[in-house]
Amino acid sequence: MKKLTFKGGTHPPHSKKATQNIAIAKAEPPKVVVIPMQQHIGAPCDPIVNVGDEVKVGQKIGEAKGFVSVPVHSSVSGKVVAIEPRMYTGGTKVTCVVIENDMQDTIHESVSTKGSLESLSSDDIKNIIKESGIVGMGGATFPTHVKLAVPPEKNVDTVILNGAECEPYLTADHRLMLESPEDVVFGLQALMKALNVKKGYIGIEDNKMDAIDAMLKAAEGKEGVEVVALHAKYPQGAEKQLIYACTNREVPSGGLPADAGVVVNNVGTAAAVGKAIKTGMPLVERIVTITGEGINNPKNLLVKIGTSFKEVVEKCGGFKGNPQKIIAGGPMMGIAQFNLDVPVVKGTSGILVLSEQEARLPEASNCIRCGKCVEVCPINLMPASLSTNAMQERFEQAEALNAIDCIECGSCSFVCPAKRPLVESIRLAKREILARRRKAQAK
Repeated sequence: MKKLTFKGGTHPPHSKKATQNIAIAKAEPPKVVVIPMQQHIGAPCDPIVNVGDEVKVGQKIGEAKGFVSVPVHSSVSGKVVAIEPRMYTGGTKVTCVVIENDMQDTIHESVSTKGSLESLSSDDIKNIIKESGIVGMGGATFPTHVKLAVPPEKNVDTVILNGAECEPYLTADHRLMLESPEDVVFGLQALMKALNVKKGYIGIEDNKMDAIDAMLKAAEGKEGVEVVALHAKYPQGAEKQLIYACTNREVPSGGLPADAGVVVNNVGTAAAVGKAIKTGMPLVERIVTITGEGINNPKNLLVKIGTSFKEVVEKCGGFKGNPQKIIAGGPMMGIAQFNLDVPVVKGTSGILVLSEQEARLPEASNCIRCGKCVEVCPINLMPASLSTNAMQERFEQAEALNAIDCIECGSCSFVCPAKRPLVESIRLAKREILARRRKAQAK
């Protein structure tokens, strides 16, 4: 197969050996789940249950408010024991429904098959996706039904599934494609029908040749579905880079994938769509990679939404030694945690436990003007200049240099020989620029 790629990017160590050959295991259900009412980009949900209510698996417990929002469902059956603010992986507190598991795993009456793909209309599929609470499972958690609500003038003709999994350490998508390739292909066909398009790509990096083979076999005879091999390079899984690699189309500055005629979804999202149609079960569990030098038994686990990080770590034999950093997600774009009493949510692709050696941050020194950050930037920005303006609070200059286009992949920080905090400072500039724009709009 011809292997495709994009301009720029870098090659961090894959660090996937610990879990890439470990099959997905179903984690033992927790005694208590803490289910946040905001597990997606957009408006948080309102709880529609009360303390003392009995709930079942798949029952809606949070109602979406606003278009950019999705409902939240119970991942266990049992009794609601609290509705209160709890700590979230983002570092803030959000309203959570706390459910005591009765260990009966009783399925709610609303959970039933939605029929064959042939019998469903485009609108039917979009409604199933919305009511099932499905979001982007690669980590971004953008509501999937919103992605599918494409204005007619955008002329979308292609769906791309992201199976690159370019973040080091993570193998959840890899194992999904190996063990359930038919679910991924079925989900892609459903997304294609929802958008009334005839072309669908599944992009997979060439460090997962076994997954490429499995997906090729599953896609055989499926009209319009093509498996694409991609060079293993970070951030190959970023939307704009994936679109360019698969279609040779460029998303304009400030634009969305739909402006290039494409909608991108994660392979995990597609599998969740397929499951929702086949079984009627909403998004109540997900595959999580638990790995790193600081964990005793690295695993890929199918975990109930709302299970605490602490319990998940215990299911993997606990810590090895004294871990120095715990990250929700991957090492490049994940979020460091200061508390293990946070729940697994829809966007938790991994729990990374780093040893002292893995987590050690080198001391930053002065920029030597080598230009490496410019060479690797997949968006063709000038990270060093952006960072300098951000650190000196020259946000107008940073905006003029297109800071908003930064995808925060961290490639620049990774290759910087001076170990400058490039992506962190650019992220600061982006927040300030967006805050100023909102303030100006409010006026």
